[in-house]
Amino acid sequence: MSTDSAPRPANLALPAPDFPWPDGKKCALFPGFDVDAESVWLGMDRRNADRLVTMSYGGYEARVGIPKLLELLARYEVKATFFITGWTVEAHPTACEAILKAGHEIGHHGYWHLRPEPGDLATMVEEVDRGFDALKRVLGVVPIGYRAPSGESFTELLALLRDRGIRYSSSWRDDIRPYRHVLPDGPGPLEIPVNYSFDDWNYGITHRMSSRALFGREEVLSIWRDEFDQTREWGGVATMIMHPQVSGRPMRYRILEEFLQYIRRYDDVWWTTGREITAHFEACERSPR
Repeated sequence: MSTDSAPRPANLALPAPDFPWPDGKKCALFPGFDVDAESVWLGMDRRNADRLVTMSYGGYEARVGIPKLLELLARYEVKATFFITGWTVEAHPTACEAILKAGHEIGHHGYWHLRPEPGDLATMVEEVDRGFDALKRVLGVVPIGYRAPSGESFTELLALLRDRGIRYSSSWRDDIRPYRHVLPDGPGPLEIPVNYSFDDWNYGITHRMSSRALFGREEVLSIWRDEFDQTREWGGVATMIMHPQVSGRPMRYRILEEFLQYIRRYDDVWWTTGREITAHFEACERSPR
């Protein structure tokens, strides 16, 4: 008989309060944008700094993607959360200032867009602290929300985020409702779980060094509509992961617009930000039903 201990569950969480969405809404839509710009390519390989065509994928964000998406959100009166890397806010301050001026929430997305790796807490301390510094210095913002670059995390990182004042994470894939992380020394940040089906990177970006095919309009809309409809039936939150260098492209822009039009058909959807979901959840924790 093996003496190895059984693997621990991927996550431990406090039981979520049995809370309703505000104003009798049936579900929530959380439009989240990851503003990576060139940092996503630098985080993959610093040598990409000299690969100018590769870097231009990210450069599209500030030149075209962010302005166009801000126009779209304003037209539909949607407030979103933009998770911005520290490198991006330093490299493209004007584009990031426009996001803030439009009234959207600013979230933390690391500095170099480095994927969190268990066992390398020192790197993540630098990533988190440099990200905070850049957002505060350039935008005057101290974020309360964090989305992990490449969607990875580990226990020590959650504790670091909590201790730095992060009240919610939006990185994990293990639920359709918000819940509270449990850490060895007590409660951790709130988690607003993401839905991988709503990640536009999966469908809308390829690279000259890869052979992944792009997905067309009908394929993406079909996935998004069906995923949203069932999430709504279950009373969950449809958390989106969009990127201006993807959904800011002409056809992808139109797909997002048609999806927003589709959801507008329902009057029982709470269109919201991570900050608002967190405030609502915390209020429900204080006054359990």
